[in-house]
Amino acid sequence: MSLWKALEGARVLDLAQPMRTGMPQSPSHPPFRMVLERRHGDRVRPDGGSAANEVIVTGGHVGTHVDALAHVSQDGLLHGGRPAADVMSHEGFSALGIDAFEPYVGRCVLLDVAAAHGVDTLPPGYEVTAGDLARAARDVDVREGDAVLVGTGWSRLWSSGEDFVGVRGGAPGPGIGAARWLAERRPRVVGGETVAFEHVRPGRGHTTLPVHRIMLVEAGINIVETMRLADLLDTGAREFVLVLNPLPIAGATGAPVRPLALL
Repeated sequence: MSLWKALEGARVLDLAQPMRTGMPQSPSHPPFRMVLERRHGDRVRPDGGSAANEVIVTGGHVGTHVDALAHVSQDGLLHGGRPAADVMSHEGFSALGIDAFEPYVGRCVLLDVAAAHGVDTLPPGYEVTAGDLARAARDVDVREGDAVLVGTGWSRLWSSGEDFVGVRGGAPGPGIGAARWLAERRPRVVGGETVAFEHVRPGRGHTTLPVHRIMLVEAGINIVETMRLADLLDTGAREFVLVLNPLPIAGATGAPVRPLALL
């Protein structure tokens, strides 16, 4: 069967949150801003034509994005024991930046932890455990090199601002045990719906990021954050094709991405 035939009739779901000024984000990163620099009518060509354009200013970890391996260090060391200072300059990173991420097109497994608990959305501050992931994976195999997404239902709260970020009540996400469970299975990339792929305790914010350390520094597994998974969760699909290709910003520690699920 040709590739084109295989794709005929496939349903495509956009897993990216829309990027707009004021959208929920981690307080640790510069915010997204967009303004029209030129409006229609500011300059009109002799034939009556006009064009509008914008200026966009954003951090690399705002909206739906991929974390590069250079994003986190531990005791001054990046993945593979490489000293961060050796590859870091004002121009970014000469190694392990987001431009080193090879586009991913392949099998993706969705572990719907919320559904495993019989709810649409996990409660604020809930710690996803290794047992939760094993329970959600009962009917699907997680293979080395897969993409693995953890469903919490949290993207249903996207419009709720500070509640989504978990400023007061925290946000659901994997704890250390769940991170170890994932890392042992050697996925190519992991992802989730919250601004940080972490268990965020009530009132604690992003004071520590142990799951980032395990994934990025120890295991060399990239992370996708702030994904829009609500519609995908509602389909009941547990495996599908994922297309993941972040902007190749040279030396950056992360970049926006528009993931696509092919069902």
